[in-house]
Amino acid sequence: MTQPKFILTDIEGTTTSVSFVYEVLFPYFRENIHKTIELQHLKSIQEVFRQTIELVQINEGRTINTPDEIIAVLTQWSKEDKKITPLKTLQGILWEEAYTSGTIKGHVYEDVAPALKKWKEKGIQMGVFSSGSIAAQKLIFGHSVSGDLTSCFSDYFDTTTGGKREKETYQLITEKLQIQSSEILFLSDIVEELQAAAAAGLQTIQLVREGTTANWPSTATTFETILK
Repeated sequence: MTQPKFILTDIEGTTTSVSFVYEVLFPYFRENIHKTIELQHLKSIQEVFRQTIELVQINEGRTINTPDEIIAVLTQWSKEDKKITPLKTLQGILWEEAYTSGTIKGHVYEDVAPALKKWKEKGIQMGVFSSGSIAAQKLIFGHSVSGDLTSCFSDYFDTTTGGKREKETYQLITEKLQIQSSEILFLSDIVEELQAAAAAGLQTIQLVREGTTANWPSTATTFETILK
């Protein structure tokens, strides 16, 4: 593997434990989602509600109008871990409150921060690609257990760019970065994401954290073993 000019990393199962997302972030969201009723004056909340109403009409052929109906749909999407933009946006809004108040600290594995800093010193640019919103990504790294890591990243991508299992999404990311695809290294625990990235010409490594089975040609158990 040649040294990349850019490293693009997934979050859940790669930099951050899956349990943090499912045992901390998701429960906090569902326990506090009714706070959005008091925040309906905010344009961001209004847009989340508008998009939710529209998606329910398009995908389910039914009409919802009241805040309680909208919240019920968003709660159900959360339970089903849907990768839907208004849900991800609202999660980011509520998580921001928790992070800034210190109620939640973003989990990152111990090996992540030293590696990010080392790669930055080597002149390698870095970015994040996660199904969580860009706002949520910045919160995890900005309020992490290892301190503020946002200075390590120059670019953030989420589902507004495209699906993580679609080759075209990685082609779009390559175009936006203006870097040859072969000079970008993508890190993820999910084989289908790695397949899509590889199909677009990116270098790929599977992170094999706790609960992940190694099933990709190039693997690493920690960030420390990448680009030694």
